[in-house]
Amino acid sequence: MQTQYEIQGEVRSTTTQPKRTIALIAWGDVWDDFLDSIGVSLETFCKDGPGGWMLGYMDALRLAGVRTVLVLISARVTAPSRFPHAPTGATILVLPAPKGYRAIRRWTNIPNPYLSKNAQELSDKAQNGSLNHKILRLAAPYLSTPLGLLAQELRRENCSAILCQDYEAPRFDACVGLGKLMGLPVFASFQGGYFDPNRLGRWLRPLTMKACAGLIIGSQTEIQRVRDRYRLQPSRIAQIFNPIDLGLWNASDRHEARASLGLPSEALVVVWHGRIELHTKRLDILLDAWKKICAKRPEQDLRLLLLGTGQDAEKLRQCIAELPIQNVIWMDKYATDRTEIRRFLSVGDVYAFPSVLEGFPVAPIEAMACGLPVVAAAASGVPDILKDGETSGGLIVPCGEVGAFTLALSRILDNHALRCELGQLARRRVEEAFSLEVVGKQLLDFCLSAGVSLANIDCTND
Repeated sequence: MQTQYEIQGEVRSTTTQPKRTIALIAWGDVWDDFLDSIGVSLETFCKDGPGGWMLGYMDALRLAGVRTVLVLISARVTAPSRFPHAPTGATILVLPAPKGYRAIRRWTNIPNPYLSKNAQELSDKAQNGSLNHKILRLAAPYLSTPLGLLAQELRRENCSAILCQDYEAPRFDACVGLGKLMGLPVFASFQGGYFDPNRLGRWLRPLTMKACAGLIIGSQTEIQRVRDRYRLQPSRIAQIFNPIDLGLWNASDRHEARASLGLPSEALVVVWHGRIELHTKRLDILLDAWKKICAKRPEQDLRLLLLGTGQDAEKLRQCIAELPIQNVIWMDKYATDRTEIRRFLSVGDVYAFPSVLEGFPVAPIEAMACGLPVVAAAASGVPDILKDGETSGGLIVPCGEVGAFTLALSRILDNHALRCELGQLARRRVEEAFSLEVVGKQLLDFCLSAGVSLANIDCTND
């Protein structure tokens, strides 16, 4: 069957594939909020991104014989637009946000929920203002999904299931309702820490959680919270980790990688990559620990490398400038090239992960796949990644404790043999639990156990 679609303003045609397809639907009101927080255009994201868990899910499902269409909602398009993801050839479908939602947002001045400074503002706006404003703010997130258009595109793509990014979000509630009307099962993952001030959602969610086909959660702590709060049967929840491509994520030549960045081979290098968000990623803790580490080792050549950008870029720049020793190298950009990120990780001796708020993080898994030992705060997902502590390839410390983070990082930096041993254990842990093949099979098995008929899936690889 031939269909037409728009790619960056150009109308083309394509032949619908017979393979079964799952729609992976991003959370939030409009994806523009996320893009604005990292300073990236929609076109650039669709061409070069996504990375992290999204790309991992898409690759893992492909290996299991399932095609994935990533669905984003945007106020920057006026018609359904399909972008081919250049690195993988996957489809990214961008749907226009409804005009009514855009009008409400302009009138009520709803802030960007991806910006941490707006979390309290969102809560305040939900409580204050006129009755009309309160009602519209409650309704706006539910009006941001163009349900009729989404249903039309799901049929066009021959989707057999919906997989939402997060379950404690209005879009999940809306998709569960749509799935019931269309006869499609709706699943959801936990990618974490979403702040939802919507009282309407808190009323609806116990109903939609019970009505969905199943939940995919990596963190055992989160699994227990969801079971307790929503009284769900254990069979409705699967512990499935976020996957990565082990064929790509492995250490490149260390000396060549360091030479490309002008780093001496004898230096001890700590690396970190991700979004620059101080209140969740806690780079302030990392910098405080780094200052203490360098003060006690004045004769050593120590380097801290950071890769990423985000809403707190200027704050981070100021924090780095105030350090007594200028041995921090920060590549201030949103990196999507996995070869570039792998080369960046390969220069390191240790990976630092001080985050205190996560869903199930991919960054430390990428580092472990490249053979790096990890020092990580015990945010959601971290105890599951480093299930057996040191024998899983890293050290876990309490969240928010600079002293503990400093001691753990110092211990690995001061012990070459321990660094090598933990790096090898880290790679082994990733091979056993986070490969595309392992996770893809788990996702497919869970869909089958939840009653989704995937009998007609073409199980050959693309």
